[in-house]
Amino acid sequence: MTVTSLAGTEIDRLMLRHPKGFDLALDRIRTLLATLGNPHLRLPPVMHVAGTNGKGSIIAFARAILEADGRAVHVHTSPHLVSWHERYRLGRHGQPGRLVEDEVLARAVARAAEANGDAPITVFEILTAVTFLLFSEHPADAALIEVGLGGRFDATNVIERPDVSVVGTISLDHEAYLGDRVELIAAEKAGIFKRGVPAVIGHQTEDVALEVLKAAADRVSAPLLVYGEDFLAYEEHGRLVYQDERGLLDLPTPRLPGRHQLFNAATAIAALRHGGFEPSEAACETGIANADWPGRLQQITSGPLVAAAVPGAELWLDGGHNPGAGVAIAEAIADMEDRVQRPLFLIVGMLNTKDPLGFFKAFGGLVRHVFTVPIASSEAGLDPDDLADAAIEAGLDAEPCDSVEEAIRLVSTNWQSEPVPRFLICGSLYLVGDVLAFSGLAPS
Repeated sequence: MTVTSLAGTEIDRLMLRHPKGFDLALDRIRTLLATLGNPHLRLPPVMHVAGTNGKGSIIAFARAILEADGRAVHVHTSPHLVSWHERYRLGRHGQPGRLVEDEVLARAVARAAEANGDAPITVFEILTAVTFLLFSEHPADAALIEVGLGGRFDATNVIERPDVSVVGTISLDHEAYLGDRVELIAAEKAGIFKRGVPAVIGHQTEDVALEVLKAAADRVSAPLLVYGEDFLAYEEHGRLVYQDERGLLDLPTPRLPGRHQLFNAATAIAALRHGGFEPSEAACETGIANADWPGRLQQITSGPLVAAAVPGAELWLDGGHNPGAGVAIAEAIADMEDRVQRPLFLIVGMLNTKDPLGFFKAFGGLVRHVFTVPIASSEAGLDPDDLADAAIEAGLDAEPCDSVEEAIRLVSTNWQSEPVPRFLICGSLYLVGDVLAFSGLAPS
């Protein structure tokens, strides 16, 4: 869901002139950037981050650590949840960065659109050019830039000399663009590695992905750090222990739930150290404790959905939408069950390009019931009847429902037993955005 704004109006005009989706190539954006004076060559020190899962969280940890060190940090992430402005956070010295102001973003979009004229291009490419305009024209100490799709031909990959290239966890997703095998996807992600530029590989669950990434880094002589070989993290006595060749850091556990966030936090620290940003230990401690990333196992504690639920129920929100994300989310929920056992109800909406069966299989033995819902903000939502069939095929009890609120009410209306339920709303970032907007919790 996108909130109407001056920038939103400009982007709506782009959507009418240019195709939706992705057309992976770099020639069009290079031509546009040349017309704009090559702003991508005038960026602050860059951390460039790819991966199927975890890249946004890695950036969130890196941002929190650098800001705790007093640095001004620009951040580009995609997609957004509620507002286009979420894609562009401009750094400020001595205080946290903030989302770009509406008029500033609108002007940048208009400039990029005018420079491109009627030349063929995708909206994502123009919006990536906007990133480089904004980040080159506002002073900062660092720019954290998330890959949109893949890596090798993603529009952000015109960055010629990042200070460090990072690849998070690889799993199957976007097969139509990147290939239907993990090793093919890993090869596309590894396309962000640059000759001689430090590279970091985060936690991998597939050995074949790790081997492809290591081979790609070797081909371009990228000085490499690998999770599990050169650095690692584990929880001990309620603390996060980070270890690399320099020794140990004894840090707080992340506020972001889930054991996968230990891996992401460690990857962020390794990348900052390997890329020459050199955060202090105190900044690492503050940043790991305070990092926040909306829509990733975010607990909803206010708003109409909470009011619709039985008193005391837990409502969690996560935008994970592929099998790898399903495993990470299911593990995090299982860890919650170890502390407080509650009956779990999934409320799921997914796009028709995803793998619902693979996603649902991760939740076997955890879920009381699944409700499948439409996604109001996307025309590409999977039909709830078909989504319920996939959940049933995965061995779960499931039924379609008209909305998230209706699903919560169906469970809550006559609930009289203890403990009260835990709801997990998941399956799509579009659904997450709709829920946050409906709850009055748009990211800021």
